[in-house]
Amino acid sequence: MKTVLITGANKGIGFETAKQMAQLGYFVYLGSRDKIKGQDALNKLKSLGILNVELIEIDVTNISSIKKAKQELENQTEVLDILINNAGISGGQPQNISTSAIENLRKVFETNFFGAVQTTQQFINLMKKSNNPIIVNVSSELGSLTLHNSRQNPNFEIYDTYSCSKTALNGFTVMLANEYKNTNFKINSVSPGYTATDLNQNRGTQTVEQGAKFIVKYATLGIEGPTGGFFKETEIPW
Repeated sequence: MKTVLITGANKGIGFETAKQMAQLGYFVYLGSRDKIKGQDALNKLKSLGILNVELIEIDVTNISSIKKAKQELENQTEVLDILINNAGISGGQPQNISTSAIENLRKVFETNFFGAVQTTQQFINLMKKSNNPIIVNVSSELGSLTLHNSRQNPNFEIYDTYSCSKTALNGFTVMLANEYKNTNFKINSVSPGYTATDLNQNRGTQTVEQGAKFIVKYATLGIEGPTGGFFKETEIPW
């Protein structure tokens, strides 16, 4: 049974992604910063008859927590097939980049960018043992510089901290995919779209079920799948 670790999986898109992956037959490690909330999410899945799941306590902003999670995972499995860097925060308001407090900027980047980088760095050796290792960085169309520069796109009127953090995450995807281009790794950024979650006070226009399906699609690629791309239903411009 292939294994997958999903950060920020105790609620929202992360939880739904965990549910869908487990239903497809993967063994899912449910990453949660809050152990109690993570246990509640685990119990919810098990109440649905989904038993191929386990809780991993992990705070992606804390390197000690990440290393502890890696050790715990290594005690349970010899290989990690899939890593989904889903943990993210929206950050406080106001967010216009000219006025956003540096403290807020650092906090958003700490989770959305540095969190994904250091989690990947810690788990990548375990993933090298997989025949088909896959990394999905959960991004957003708000991370697309092309869309931000298009006057015909609604993103043209958004100039916030959150968008910057997702642009940085996309940069990490490209660099990592290029570094591993001659291996069997598949590394992509994936946008779930504007999904109703706590991140946007449930104002999103699509359900978590709809948003998670895009993540699941690129988390379950075969060896012939793409790498170094940015996707939703179709490819998104950088």
